[in-house]
Amino acid sequence: MNTPSAVLTGTGLFKSYGMTRALVGVDIDVTAGESLAVTGPSGSGKSTLLHCLAGIERPDSGEVLLDGTRIDQLREPARSELRRTAFGFVFQSGQLLPELPADENVALPLMLSGTVRREAVEQARQWFGPLGLQGLEDRRPGQLSGGQAQRVAIARALVGRPKVIFADEPTGALDQATGLEVIRLLVEVSRSQGAALVVVTHDANVARWCDRTVQVRDGLLTGAQTETETGAEVKAGYRR
Repeated sequence: MNTPSAVLTGTGLFKSYGMTRALVGVDIDVTAGESLAVTGPSGSGKSTLLHCLAGIERPDSGEVLLDGTRIDQLREPARSELRRTAFGFVFQSGQLLPELPADENVALPLMLSGTVRREAVEQARQWFGPLGLQGLEDRRPGQLSGGQAQRVAIARALVGRPKVIFADEPTGALDQATGLEVIRLLVEVSRSQGAALVVVTHDANVARWCDRTVQVRDGLLTGAQTETETGAEVKAGYRR
């Protein structure tokens, strides 16, 4: 599955936890600017796949390549640096720091990478307009709605101009209308930045926003598809 245009590739990925086989020889790739939905029932292995691709966990065997360079064998300090610089993350709960205002939450990856606070916050605030967060820069997470907090999390994932964004159930804590708005923003802004997007979701309506969907069941990829006509219609209807 390794193609010249693939920015991130997993080949022959196996991962077990004791007697439980979470991944069984998975091959997967994603190209720059592409959004990929990873679906499947609870316990199917989809979050494990994300963790292996993102360098959070090492596969027991197989390879993970970023721009053709193998990353699964890196030691933890190098993988941690990779997660800060090449990857962005959006989680179900947002995982914003409650003591920091929204702009500093967004700026945090830059500050952790050595950018001085003033410059990091200035760069962070540039994302508030495109994501519909104008005027919320000084609010703390407890003063934001669920949708606003997730858009702040999206800004934080994008601020470092990552090659790949990983989103694990990014709409799971939101109502349907807010969730669809969040996934629309996430897909469109990631594409505009040329970043690949990998979304783990159990929600078919969320998956339809992505360019491509793969299904994981019992650690295996059981199906793959390009964007369906239904998905295209959902997007077109939402924009009208």
